Amino acid sequence: MTRTTRPMNLVVVSAGLGVPSSSRLLADRITESVRRELAGTGCEVRVTVVELRDLAVAVANNLVTGFPAPALADAIEAVTGADGLITVTPVFTASYSGLFKSFFDLIEPDALTGKPVLIAATGGTARHSLVLEHALRPLFAYLRALVVPTAVYAASEDWGGTGDSMTATLPDRISRAGRELAALMGAQVADEPRRATATADLFA
Repeated sequence: MTRTTRPMNLVVVSAGLGVPSSSRLLADRITESVRRELAGTGCEVRVTVVELRDLAVAVANNLVTGFPAPALADAIEAVTGADGLITVTPVFTASYSGLFKSFFDLIEPDALTGKPVLIAATGGTARHSLVLEHALRPLFAYLRALVVPTAVYAASEDWGGTGDSMTATLPDRISRAGRELAALMGAQVADEPRRATATADLFA
């Protein structure tokens, strides 16, 4: 990974509803993995956590009025300005939560273009793990984000489980996904000078 010259902004979106929530717990573990990977390359990381539970009323009002409250506007600005995103949702009725989807409905369709995103979800049973591929990945593909190959799903039994011959443990999956997001973030930020020069030449 190429070392960057400016701090990188990592934004974490957690749609957990409980206090504490398994979604926030998973988000924190993934964040630490990404931070550790980036720190190993000498990169400074600034982490911003967006708790959608605290913005639920503001999200609903924005959908009706078209105007975001200040806290919601700040959250949207953080997400769209991030160098990388970690998104975690609980599973409801075999898909992402309504609050999670409503928040991302407020993001301009091209605002996440090319942005590295790590998708993750939590649920009571491993049978819901495909939500990552049939719901979350298509959502961010539509938004033209760069979704890392490894998605992380945590069922209740994963928190203390040892995995099996076909499935890595939750810490292993978190570590692999963290490496992938950190690598994408580092590559994107390191490429900024070249892209800035190309843009300047285009409009010269």
